[in-house]
Amino acid sequence: MAKYLLLKHYRGAPEAVNCEPMDQWTPEEISAHVKYMQDFAARLEETGEFVDAQALAPEGTFVRYDGEGRPPVTDGPFAETKDLIAGWMVIDVDSYERAVELAGELSAAPGAGGKPIHEWLELRPFLRHEPAVTE
Repeated sequence: MAKYLLLKHYRGAPEAVNCEPMDQWTPEEISAHVKYMQDFAARLEETGEFVDAQALAPEGTFVRYDGEGRPPVTDGPFAETKDLIAGWMVIDVDSYERAVELAGELSAAPGAGGKPIHEWLELRPFLRHEPAVTE
């Protein structure tokens, strides 16, 4: 088994996603989208492939070490950016091919009008071995 992180990239540009921006969806469309993802996770729990998932708020902060003891803090990301990480899911599957299959299925979550949004998902394998340190 190998663990993969699925990063849900919400792209606000309608041409990048087959839907209206999420802030224009009806409450019923948002509920259908969330239910699709919950049903997907429940099905993967049954097969033992689900590890964890979480939605992320659109606001956030960037922090970086400045070498002076107090890291600078910058607002962002912002909901109006074209690419926002909306959440993530961790899966534990037998193969890369299975991870791709599941990512493609999750990408078809419904959006406005019930149409699949074709959301971009970033598929990242977990590091299996500690990096070797050479002197």
